[in-house]
Amino acid sequence: MSFEWYTDFVNESYKPKSSDIICLFYFEPAKGISVKEAAGRIASESSAGTWTTLARMPKRLKGTMATAFEIEKSGNGHYVKVAYPLDLWDPGNVPQLLSGIAGNIFGMKALDNLRLVDVSLPPAYIKNFRGPQFGIDGLRKMLKVKKRPITGAVPKPKIGFSAREHAEVGYETWMGGFELLKDDENLTTTSFNRFEERIRLCAKMRDKAEKETGERKSALLNITGPTHVMAKRAKMLHDLGWEYAMIDVVTAGAAGVQTLREICNDYHLAIHAHRAMHASFDRNPRHGMSMLFLAKMMRLIGVDQIHVGTVVGKLVGTKGEVMDIEREITSKILRDENYDKKSGHPFPVLRQNWGHIKPVLPVSSGGVHPGLVPDILDILGTDICLLVSGGIHGHPNGTRAGAKAAMQAIEAHMNGISLEEQAKRHKELAAALQKWGHSRPR
Repeated sequence: MSFEWYTDFVNESYKPKSSDIICLFYFEPAKGISVKEAAGRIASESSAGTWTTLARMPKRLKGTMATAFEIEKSGNGHYVKVAYPLDLWDPGNVPQLLSGIAGNIFGMKALDNLRLVDVSLPPAYIKNFRGPQFGIDGLRKMLKVKKRPITGAVPKPKIGFSAREHAEVGYETWMGGFELLKDDENLTTTSFNRFEERIRLCAKMRDKAEKETGERKSALLNITGPTHVMAKRAKMLHDLGWEYAMIDVVTAGAAGVQTLREICNDYHLAIHAHRAMHASFDRNPRHGMSMLFLAKMMRLIGVDQIHVGTVVGKLVGTKGEVMDIEREITSKILRDENYDKKSGHPFPVLRQNWGHIKPVLPVSSGGVHPGLVPDILDILGTDICLLVSGGIHGHPNGTRAGAKAAMQAIEAHMNGISLEEQAKRHKELAAALQKWGHSRPR
């Protein structure tokens, strides 16, 4: 006699409703667990199920059960789509969504590996979210950059400068032609570089650089911390005339980011989303959740720009993965039939209609120098924020020359000129190429 009912959550002929939330999972059953039972356990544990049949069932149970459907084998595992009824979800609550579709299921002994690959959100769920306040067009208008990539840099070393030294590096970055100075993920406030002092001194240097160049300058200043601290720091940024707040969105958590989305709206601050800690759960292709899924959640909540990778830099991320993320956060409607098989994934991303949700600006960073600019722009295009940090501060002639070299590399690529040809007329780029060439850091 069986006391389990996991297979009740499987129906391979199920046709999803327009109001269903649909997730794509990769899974590998543990020894002794059938594929069908494993798929049912995923749907059960993430919705209305438990490990045994029950003596008392509410009448609405059938309407709250998730359904596993479209099970396909791939290598050592399988892919399955799971449809969740809309009634399961608290409107406008991403933490609750994650507790369901990305909660206990990762700890089940019946699965050796489980990966949440993608989610398709229906209009009835999306309508409860604002999405980005500015989006790509709003950020370009704010920074007065029409076509080329928006540029920025982190002072390097990433931590160790005093607030004054940090601001001085920012000034040199801005004077080299960049729009943005950026804190790195592990810098908020320290004994030698207090947040309050840093943003005040950087504001003075920003004003000086704007006056001298006639260009718009800004910064991505890291407010990450307990939610009440982030709210306080956001107000400080607003009071000093800053346009952005930077948040480490994984470590701050979905709840903190959602709260700050509302606060930043009141202060007219764009949100720069750093993805620090993402690789702890998205690097293993067989377990955890994908960066694609994380980026989608952040677009839903309403960040304005988010790191996606470079393909050619020092951080993990295949060309297929990075391009899928870029398409997902910048497209109005993403359809699975438009999926590019050359991206290297064994599955198509799920179709998604974003409705009123604005596109997010992809941020490319990590081990970038002027010699890699053409490769990155060939892959991601020019509708990106390009962060070149060590690749300008390590320039033989200093930060300002390094920033100029990066701008010269961007200009060359947009004009269809090779970097080597451009370097004949620009000494800053020539020096950068002599040091780094087109090498790819590891």
